[in-house]
Amino acid sequence: MAKDYFSTQSAIYNTYRPRYPDQLFRYLCEDLGENLVVWDCATGNGQAALALKPHAASVIATDQSAKQLRNAATLNGVHYVQAMAEDMPVAANSIDLITVAQALHWFDFDRFYAEARRVLKPGGRIAAWTYSFLSVSPQLGGTVDDVVKWFYHDVIGPYWPRERRWVDEHYLSIPFPFHPRTTPKFSIAVDWDLASVVGYMVKWTAVQQYFMANGRDPMPLLYDRINAAWGDPNTLRHLDWRLEIRVGEVA
Repeated sequence: MAKDYFSTQSAIYNTYRPRYPDQLFRYLCEDLGENLVVWDCATGNGQAALALKPHAASVIATDQSAKQLRNAATLNGVHYVQAMAEDMPVAANSIDLITVAQALHWFDFDRFYAEARRVLKPGGRIAAWTYSFLSVSPQLGGTVDDVVKWFYHDVIGPYWPRERRWVDEHYLSIPFPFHPRTTPKFSIAVDWDLASVVGYMVKWTAVQQYFMANGRDPMPLLYDRINAAWGDPNTLRHLDWRLEIRVGEVA
């Protein structure tokens, strides 16, 4: 059975997940022709699927978690299906583009890539991306960033699943056996108050694993430090996550 770290927190995951820039989806779809059919794999709350739809004729959004899919917003032309990444219930050579947002590191690589090759049309494309640390601006001497990194590594670091290393290595070392394409640089940018940042961190997998292992919430260890670094909790600060993208084509 595949690991599922997200069903139990699907509602909060939906609320605080940062949104990807539209320029990313425009780039991914812009030269793949008309009547574009996209498979958004491990769609979660449907965030990427919904953003893809203005650029595609149809989006098939799959996830193994029924709870995640129940929290996904609906849109005409976005079709949600409960399915594993390694077992896509569509015909061979029927997909123009596969997208995987912040999820590739959870997959059985050999089985997923075999399935990707099966369903992609000749010349089809697969794109996977990830992001790790947020960066807060103005930096205040790096204080907020330093607090986040301290919590990430020193408090909950031992509780990250081993697959997290692919994210920390920016997907540079993750297996990706496709003909690579050079991609532009993209980032996620938002203006959040302190409550939104804390809500985003609460959903981290390692926070949940820490609680399960120790019977207590690690978040109080963060509060004093991040409150002092942030200042007025109602102040909006600019946050940025750099996206690391792998794009490849099949023959």
